Amino acid sequence: MKKAPVVIKGNKSGIRIVLDADLDFETLLEKVQDKFSSSADFLGNAQVAVSFEGRELTEDEEGMLLQCIAENSKLDVVCVLDNDREREQYFSRSLNERLMQMNANTGQFFKGNLRSGQVLEFETSIVILGDVNAGAHVVSTGNIVVLGSLCGTVYAGASGRENCFVAALKMNPVQIRIGDVIARSSDEKKPVPKEPQIAYLENGTIYVDTLSRKTLADIHI
Repeated sequence: MKKAPVVIKGNKSGIRIVLDADLDFETLLEKVQDKFSSSADFLGNAQVAVSFEGRELTEDEEGMLLQCIAENSKLDVVCVLDNDREREQYFSRSLNERLMQMNANTGQFFKGNLRSGQVLEFETSIVILGDVNAGAHVVSTGNIVVLGSLCGTVYAGASGRENCFVAALKMNPVQIRIGDVIARSSDEKKPVPKEPQIAYLENGTIYVDTLSRKTLADIHI
């Protein structure tokens, strides 16, 4: 099987971009453009760190690759990691600290439907303008709001925060996790509520209630 010239892989700190070592750089740059342009919707608009693997790059080549990614995706590349484990761990910590500073009081939007197998991770609260289908996963250090149907798995408060919530226009998830507490859907089929609902953590238990002004006033978020 012929090896792809550009492969994008996820890791804890962001994405790894594996590059063909034999292609001339101009051709490789075109392949990177094609790869990120066609994957833009799937990758979303997250802030990430990137690492380049597979070939040695000059500073100018690395700069051109970063510009290509910026022009052909919605990603915000915060920093570039190398393959040295200790240095990667250092940059990973720096990335997390910078993201926390940048996003302490902000959230992000994602437009589109998430299919089975897709995973979105955010260092902020996230509002999804679409459906989260069964088999899809959303992870956020803050709150998760789905302006559509929630049928997949969501993890709010991934940083350990317990005063986070999950809200959806149609709430029918496989699993909800808030902080360290997990709630799974019952095997028994029940009709999906017509009203928007909110899931929140209180006294170590996840509760799901109709989303209303009274509910928001009563819960601790």
